[in-house]
Amino acid sequence: MKTSHWDPAQYNRHAGHRTRPLCDLLARVPELPGDRPRIADLGCGPGGPTTLLADRWPTARVTGYDSSAAMLEEARAHAGPTADGGSLTFTRADIADWVPDTPHDLIVSNAALQWVPDHAARFPEWTAGLVPGGVLAFQVPGNFDAPSHLLLRDLCLGDRWRGRLGGLLRAERPVLTPEGYLTALAGLDCDLDVWETTYLQVLSGQDPVLDWTKGTALRPVLTELADDPAAATAFVDEYRELLRRAYPAGPHGTTFPFRRLFVVARRSGGAR
Repeated sequence: MKTSHWDPAQYNRHAGHRTRPLCDLLARVPELPGDRPRIADLGCGPGGPTTLLADRWPTARVTGYDSSAAMLEEARAHAGPTADGGSLTFTRADIADWVPDTPHDLIVSNAALQWVPDHAARFPEWTAGLVPGGVLAFQVPGNFDAPSHLLLRDLCLGDRWRGRLGGLLRAERPVLTPEGYLTALAGLDCDLDVWETTYLQVLSGQDPVLDWTKGTALRPVLTELADDPAAATAFVDEYRELLRRAYPAGPHGTTFPFRRLFVVARRSGGAR
């Protein structure tokens, strides 16, 4: 399987909806222990969401990490000094292997861990890399049973595409349940806040759910078929028709329910 080619412009077409869960996550992050916090953003993507961290903690030293050269090229436009003496930098790294090289006040991941197999196995190292009172905070999609994903999987596994795409997609459930995350973190000396919510996103434009998936879930297919434009067009046309039936347009747009899971784990020992 080829490494997925990310398209920052396509991803940013729904930046408002994609950013809202990060804002909701950060609203639950308590005061950080350090005067000049050290913050890591794992899977920073095109960098715009990372700037929210610098806005919230203007004295912080914030580093965004991503494995996509295209995403990092976009993100580096946001790099530089921030208000009150902070800094914002971006570095290439595979977050599946990332380990804190110095104690951190905050480790954040915004809709990225679903791409990391067995990411819960990283929690002990990440929480151990927090200062007392430091925080691990992340949100992941929880909509892998939604029609957008089930139809994509069924299409890849169908008779026409199985030979090329049958083994392409992630595990059927690449994230844990809320209870699973609670269990995974329960023995790591952290105070935990775990919750889920479903956003009823109203999307506009023609085939907006297809347009959304072109920035995320559909990327592995588009990458795999990039050298065969006719096949890529045929696959997308089939998927489009399935999505139109599953998500019919209404008078005010197309409703696209999107479930997300949130975790805030605060390492014990800091001032509350």
